[in-house]
Amino acid sequence: MELRLGERILTLGRSRVMGILNVTPDSFSDGGRFLSADAALEQAASMSEQGADIIDVGGESTRPGAQPLPVQQELERILPVIESIAARFDVAVSVDTSKPEVMQAAVAAGAVLINDVFALQREGAMEVAAGLDAAICLMHMQGDPWTMQVRPEYRELPGEIIDFLGERIGACREAGIDADRLIVDPGFGFGKNDQHNLKILANLAQFRALELPLLVGLSRKRTLGNLTGKEAGQRVAAGVAAAVIAVSNGANIVRTHDVGPTVDALRVFDAVADQVSSQ
Repeated sequence: MELRLGERILTLGRSRVMGILNVTPDSFSDGGRFLSADAALEQAASMSEQGADIIDVGGESTRPGAQPLPVQQELERILPVIESIAARFDVAVSVDTSKPEVMQAAVAAGAVLINDVFALQREGAMEVAAGLDAAICLMHMQGDPWTMQVRPEYRELPGEIIDFLGERIGACREAGIDADRLIVDPGFGFGKNDQHNLKILANLAQFRALELPLLVGLSRKRTLGNLTGKEAGQRVAAGVAAAVIAVSNGANIVRTHDVGPTVDALRVFDAVADQVSSQ
């Protein structure tokens, strides 16, 4: 399986790691740490050295209860960082946004992946994304960041999420977006409680029916804190464990705050998986 990232081709014969770079003051785990361009670039350099395949730059928090950010403010936060990462490091750059204006400007600045928690449902997003030379990650979210954790309910998991993503894939194909530009993400923590998240993780193999690369993001999520009793910054081991479980159940790309430990763990997993497949 391959993913086209602009002029790059990312092969998915082994697991890949996406590093999270939030240039925000209010993200749930690292808000404010990388708000300055210098701090953001230092973190990008560290993640690249540790083995990140993709760095996901976000200027607007999507944590539960987060409030919308004006377009211009989001652009001011992310564009200098995206331009600098694309120019200095041999790593693919992703933009974490749902606004069409931001998508367009970010790709012009060097981003090759659009990571959209609204799955191109906001006005104008599908049309803009279709005209850009960038891959797109379609994520499932029940509700929106302002209300998503208010009593989320499902009749069937992960079937409802797979159905939603299948519909969004179909909409993308109708808009002229080729399959080799698409990734899907079940959206852990986005309108899901702990039991929902665990059930989806246990049944990730069912997402293979979509025949697209699968991205997962469990890093430092509240479910891991509830299971371990740890604060966000102390959930590294839990996040690594979740990443290994996700890849063993079919995930291709893991989105994480903790690149080094995750890369190391997945290298061991991939090496063992190679031995098993060669027997």
